[in-house]
Amino acid sequence: MSLSVDIEKKLGGFSLRVQLDTDDAITGLLGASGCGKSLTLQCIAGIQRPDRGRIVLDGTVLFDSERRIDLPPQQRRVGFLFQQYALFPTMTVVQNIRCGAHALPKAERESVTREMIALLHLEGLESLRPAQLSGGQAQRVALARMLAARPRLLLLDEPFSALDAHLRDQLQPQLRTLLQQVGRQTVLVTHSRDEAYRLCSRLCILEGGTAVRTGPTKAVFADPQSVAAARLTGCKNLAEARRLDETTVEVPAWGIRLQTAAPVPQDLCAVGLRAHYFHPRTAANRFAVQPAGSMEEPFEWCLLFRYAGQNPGSDALWWRMPKEKKPAQMPAELGIASQNVLLLTRP
Repeated sequence: MSLSVDIEKKLGGFSLRVQLDTDDAITGLLGASGCGKSLTLQCIAGIQRPDRGRIVLDGTVLFDSERRIDLPPQQRRVGFLFQQYALFPTMTVVQNIRCGAHALPKAERESVTREMIALLHLEGLESLRPAQLSGGQAQRVALARMLAARPRLLLLDEPFSALDAHLRDQLQPQLRTLLQQVGRQTVLVTHSRDEAYRLCSRLCILEGGTAVRTGPTKAVFADPQSVAAARLTGCKNLAEARRLDETTVEVPAWGIRLQTAAPVPQDLCAVGLRAHYFHPRTAANRFAVQPAGSMEEPFEWCLLFRYAGQNPGSDALWWRMPKEKKPAQMPAELGIASQNVLLLTRP
């Protein structure tokens, strides 16, 4: 199963420009609120019509502006799970699931409904209404209703946003297992880098309506390529930089020069240093530092520091570590390995 999306859409003052080609089981759309993630899903599902472009699902053209193809949502065989699940409040669990199978022959609806109840472990809840369900139960009912329609592609729009943190952590591995069982290609929208990393084998990062980085999830985290992608994947330390030679960059705001393992691109604009990668015994890129504060988290410490020659008006850098690794005082120097310098060529 493959999905190809190349679309543009203007909505008020907002412009969406997305290119995405994937045959991965779960592809994530990662970005901040308002970046165009949900709008992209709506265009794939046929809820919104792009201004131009093309959408192809496993060889079937869903939309093509030049050929004037625009299949209606019911013909696309795409399942859409909304953030709040959109269950019918006056219907029971069974009735909600049966609604998903309404396009199937009558004789098949009941068997499909029973199949979904067993698959989603909803036995004993059949006669309950949405208001009587927990958040996790409501999510499973919404998934069952969507799967009952036999979709070829699943679109999940922030499927954990309505759940508390504990339940979210419990349900993420369950959802991944379920999606593996049903064998449907999935596109999942999230604003959480942890959720994207755990669930998605491929990632498309959106910033201001534009896809700024696409690739295998681990590769995107290792080499985000843009400041926006580095920030969205959790990099705390970012600064403008300029290329000095093939393996040296200068960071004026920090007052340092960094050696890199990868060749420095000619169009370098910034660097990123992830907060977990500093170490007082690392010999590479080792500079004098001065303490600038600290923040305690439930299981980690964040020590803030500035380089000795750093611009006083620039932000302090973050050094994050497990609680048991916190030093009694800030070391005089910190280093970071050359392979851990992120080279960024776009804002």
